[in-house]
Amino acid sequence: MDRTEVDRVIDAAVTGKKLVGTVVMAAIDGEIVYSRAAGLADREESEPMREDTIFRAASLTKPLVAATILAMTDRGLLKVTDPVSDYLPYFTPALPDGTRPVITLKHLLTHTAGLTYDYSKDPRISPGLTDTTTSLDGVLRLIAEQPLNYAPGTSWLYSMAIDVLGGVAAAVHGTDLATAVAHYVAGPLGMKDTVFHLDSDERLAVPYADGETEPVRMTDPHSAKNPWNAVTTFSPKRIFNAQAFQSGGGGMATTAPDYMRFLMAVTQGGVPILEAETTQVALQDQMGYERDPGQAFSFFGSYTIDPARANLPWTAGTNNWGGIYGHVWSIEPSRKICSVSLTNTAFYGGELEYPLRLRQAIHA
Repeated sequence: MDRTEVDRVIDAAVTGKKLVGTVVMAAIDGEIVYSRAAGLADREESEPMREDTIFRAASLTKPLVAATILAMTDRGLLKVTDPVSDYLPYFTPALPDGTRPVITLKHLLTHTAGLTYDYSKDPRISPGLTDTTTSLDGVLRLIAEQPLNYAPGTSWLYSMAIDVLGGVAAAVHGTDLATAVAHYVAGPLGMKDTVFHLDSDERLAVPYADGETEPVRMTDPHSAKNPWNAVTTFSPKRIFNAQAFQSGGGGMATTAPDYMRFLMAVTQGGVPILEAETTQVALQDQMGYERDPGQAFSFFGSYTIDPARANLPWTAGTNNWGGIYGHVWSIEPSRKICSVSLTNTAFYGGELEYPLRLRQAIHA
């Protein structure tokens, strides 16, 4: 790891007014080797970023829900090969020809179920970022009414699959999703700031979006063109709405120290949340075919098959993903390196030059 280069990357992004603020942490073999807060948590109030600043986690929620399901498998409560309908009997969406194929928990974990994030034809379906008063059961029933994009297991499409998985976790635990995640993952790891709902904005970073000359403070709602030439709509106030469904795909808040507890546990074999064998399997390619050049998908995130073809700066077998509010994480099992970068700037913090350069320096 090149700590000097990590500093340079962060400094360039903040002083160049690409990022408002960030917290970056990295660990090797279970020990924190880099930790830094830089920039501002609230630019307009000149509030400095702190290591314990809270961020809207977006898709950093997904691995926590996946780990909750895997912890349930360790206890014999379910198997990843089980049909989703074993736990959510109504969840049997059909293909365009009317047939209703079996969707398994593994299909959900790997985004190969035939689901999508684009349910724009039914505006009642919130993708987990927008504000809503719909319950989790309510939104999953709406998704179940939508046609599948492909037969489960035949393709890959990033989707609301982990929201469905959250419904399974809640059903199996007999509570809401927040209680299940706290019981199996956040509680055992001491992740006290990793929650689905906040009562105040104390320590919470103000969210910003890319602008022409510098990031702009998000309104509510806030729509912005994303790097994939589509529009993402954010609702920063959603995290304060106790009536919004607990989105397993993107509904939590977290801090960098909290998230590092999770990443280090996975890197070190899963203790105290998962069995070693479960953790090892979870970090492996679960698709058997490529979703992008040199990349497949594990139970936690993207799986690097061929770093050269994927243009990624680490060894084969590395897992990584991010969050659309401006975050990235990575786990390199072969060298026991893990890292997280949380920013309050979408999309630059999680896409394009900054995360690539940061990962190059961390995994050097």
